[in-house]
Amino acid sequence: MKKFQKDRLILGLAGPALALVVAFLLTSVVLLVSDRDPIEPYRIMFQSLEFTDIQVLILNQTGTYYLAALAVAIGFRMNLFNIGVDGQYRLAVMLAAVVGAAVELPGPLHVLMIVVVAMLVGALWAGIAGVLKTTRGVSEVVSTIMLNAIATSLIAWLILPANLGVQPPGSNDLTTGEIAESGWMPGLDVDGGTIYGFTFVAFALGVVYWFVLSRTRFGFDLRATGASGSAAQASGVDAKRMVLTAMLISGAVAGLAGMPMLLGQTHTYSLSFPVGVGFTGITIALLGRNSPVGIFFAALLIAFLDKASASLDQYGFEKEIAMIMQGLIVISVVVAYELVRQYGLRRQQQKVGEELAAQARLKKEDVAA
Repeated sequence: MKKFQKDRLILGLAGPALALVVAFLLTSVVLLVSDRDPIEPYRIMFQSLEFTDIQVLILNQTGTYYLAALAVAIGFRMNLFNIGVDGQYRLAVMLAAVVGAAVELPGPLHVLMIVVVAMLVGALWAGIAGVLKTTRGVSEVVSTIMLNAIATSLIAWLILPANLGVQPPGSNDLTTGEIAESGWMPGLDVDGGTIYGFTFVAFALGVVYWFVLSRTRFGFDLRATGASGSAAQASGVDAKRMVLTAMLISGAVAGLAGMPMLLGQTHTYSLSFPVGVGFTGITIALLGRNSPVGIFFAALLIAFLDKASASLDQYGFEKEIAMIMQGLIVISVVVAYELVRQYGLRRQQQKVGEELAAQARLKKEDVAA
């Protein structure tokens, strides 16, 4: 059993490791073809880690990516591909900002209200895809892609000054109005800046995610339904209810992805609020293999590539190099995991064959004796 667990651990680490190595090598090839130094950009990015402000930016970005990836991973555990995390996150943070700016409550209650609104909006938007899948059999991939587009248009309409938006004097930007200070979440002040308070909440949710999936009946039912819906149904689990529940939880967590920045820095939603966070979460969940620890390190890596690459253009390198690397990581993850999976199957078949051969030899020896 110990040997089996060791083999599983090695194979589990082999996939991400192989994917990263391949992604770095392919990025170096791209740099060589472009007649650029294939090593210097990496040196520049790692050198930027010496600055505490970059460290703070990376950590804060990690918290946002971690929440988005957890939302994706919850769907993956149910064999659901929730591509709509980006739309759920943006619509949730936008409406939470509107509600947060419209009222003023005692500090903790104000923050709690904003968080609850974000979770409800995210869950509602993801729940639409869940209802379509459980009642009409519509693929969640198709429905969530369409809901992303609808969310984008809905946000563009809602943020107009004639509706819920505010246009600051002398600016072309549109915002939802500033949240009162009672709705700000205090962070941790360090030399390089402030670590968002909700960043720590994000990491704590990783512990909750691990506990629920690994130590509760609900988590077992969720994983069992994802592995085989028909088998789970036969054992008494309501597969359709689990699908809908998983989509609602995934959407609720997606709605939290905008909270670190909203509560810790901007205190408003505007047209400049980050987009694409949900799609980055898919990359991170794949790279982290849906494990809370793996997702953390994957989020840390992607955040590092985002923030450390900002200084590349000062040295004559395009900062888009990091985007190329992220894209290559996605491709490499898919290929590497399939290679590792096939190798694991062959190794398992070989071990079973060796054990059967050994048992046959023992039987022959017993007969001969």
